[in-house]
Parts: sequence; C-alpha cells; structure tokens
Amino acid sequence: MKKVYKEAECATGALDGKVIAILGYGSQGHAHAKNLHDSGYDVVVGLYEGSKSRAKAEAAGLKVLDTAAAVKAADVIMVLLPDEKQASVYKQDIEPNLTEGKALAFAHGFNIHYQCIIPPENIDVFMIAPKGPGHTVRSEFELGHGVPSLYAVYQDYTGHAMDIALAYGAGIGSARAGLLGTTFREETETDLFGEQAVLCGGVAELMKTGFEVLTEAGYDPENAYYECMHEMKLIVDLVYQGGLSLMRYSISNTAEYGDYCSGRRVITAETKEAMRGILKDIQDGTFATQWLQECQSGQITLKARRRLESQHPVEVVGKQLRGLMSWNHAIDVE
Repeated sequence: MKKVYKEAECATGALDGKVIAILGYGSQGHAHAKNLHDSGYDVVVGLYEGSKSRAKAEAAGLKVLDTAAAVKAADVIMVLLPDEKQASVYKQDIEPNLTEGKALAFAHGFNIHYQCIIPPENIDVFMIAPKGPGHTVRSEFELGHGVPSLYAVYQDYTGHAMDIALAYGAGIGSARAGLLGTTFREETETDLFGEQAVLCGGVAELMKTGFEVLTEAGYDPENAYYECMHEMKLIVDLVYQGGLSLMRYSISNTAEYGDYCSGRRVITAETKEAMRGILKDIQDGTFATQWLQECQSGQITLKARRRLESQHPVEVVGKQLRGLMSWNHAIDVE
C-alpha cells in the first residue's frame, strides 16, 4: 500500500498567510470553503456574477468575490466547478490572473489529464480528491472526523507543492482519515471507469434489467422493485462496512450459495471484455472527446436520456413505494 499521510505528518503551516480561493459553491465547494475557514485559513469564494450560491456563502460567513477577482486575490485556487465548465472559466477568469508562484488545485483530474487546461509552467498544480460527497466531507469534519482523500502533485514549480497539497487536505479534514498518493492520470481514469462500468452505469443497468426480467415473467412490479432495487442498499451497506466477506456472512446460506452459483452467469467473460473496452475508451481519450462534444452541442443526448430514464417503470413504481417509507425522506430531482 502507498504511503498514507495523517494529520500529524502534514505541514499545516504551509498555508499560513495564504489566501485560498474556492471556485464554486456546490457539493464539494461549500464543504471545502467551510472546513478550511473553520480550520483558521483565509478563504474567499469565487462565483460568477448573479450566482444563486452567493447568498448561501455569505450567510455562512464567507467572503464572496467574482471569479476573476477571487483568483487575483488568492495564492491557492481550488477549482470545484463542473468538468465541462472548467476550461472556459479557466480561459476567461483564471488564466489571466495567474501569477508566478500561485497554486492551482483540482478535486478531479479530468481537465488537466485530457489537456483541456494547460497551466503555465511557473505555478504549482495539485489535486485533493475527497472520496465522498461534499455533504459528507462537511458533516464528518463537524463531528471531528474526516473523509479520506487522494492527493497528487502535477507540477511543482515552487518546491512546496506537496506541502501545500497536504496542508490543504488537512484543512478540509481528510488527513484525519488519511491522504493517499496518486497521479492525475490514475485518478481520472479509475474514477471515470468506476462510474461508468460499476457504480453508476453498471449498477443502474443491473438493477433495471433485473426489474425488467421479473416483470416480463409476470411478477408484480412492486416485488420486483423491492428485490432488485430497494434491497441493494442493504447489501452495499454491508460491503461498505466490512467488504464482501461481511456481506456473505450476514446473508442466508441460500443467498450465499446463489451468489457463487449465479453471479458469474450475469457478469461473464464477455462483460469483463466490455469493461476493458470502456477502460480503453477512457485511456485513449475517446470518452472525453465524446463528452466534450456532447457539451458543445447543448447536451442534447444527455437531456433526452435523462427524460426517458425518468419514465422507466422502475422509477414510476419506485416513487410510489418510497412514499410508504416514513424514514426515507424523498428528494425532488425534477
């Protein structure tokens, strides 16, 4: 296992006297800004003019500036904007205000790895990528804990990029859990692969297809939903807590035996080969090109698929059944 840095090993003084600009105030942005502020650092939030997040950031006691002004005022600039917006904001507001010795930071390596952003040689470039959503980064910090983060140094102009990166990771609370080293390439490619082949694409299609097989065979859609979607959380929570071994320990012997008998009938050698194809498209830039072209065309395919998927029977039945669960507070995504 690679070196894991904990709080005591981070030179937190590397950020003393520096202004940190957090660009964006979404899921990760609000957490980074609040945590760094509570850690005693000088934080400004950079937002576009007219942003609805301005009032939220100011209500949290944070100083808010327009993006270009925030970059100009800061020594460390963390870019926490959507991947597809970073390059244009960089060109318009960030690049003109980067001066020698500043540090440019990211929580995901997409734009650096695929060279959508090419930083000047006279600045530091690093990454701190929390392995959890922003609300968890914030809530764990408030409890005195932390969400682990990956860290990487892409460019070390000052000779202090590593210290600054680790201090930043400590400032958002991640060093309480651990900071694990990686590279921009490795983080980007593994993150995209995990999302597409397993966590989002793979799991979503598996649950939806299971639902379809049961309902097409004549079973009630309510039963199909419970078995193929609702109970997924129960299984994943066990895996999250103690790996596959705890999950298999906790389920019935019948379920465990069925796991061994049938899992590989679903995830076959052909499935694995398809996963390799997904990884190849990520590695050679095919996916990145497709995604950037999709964004340039107004995300027509994304919006169409979003609309169609929301009308799938598993979503219709699921919305009804979740209404029966008093503990499950619905979130409106429409």
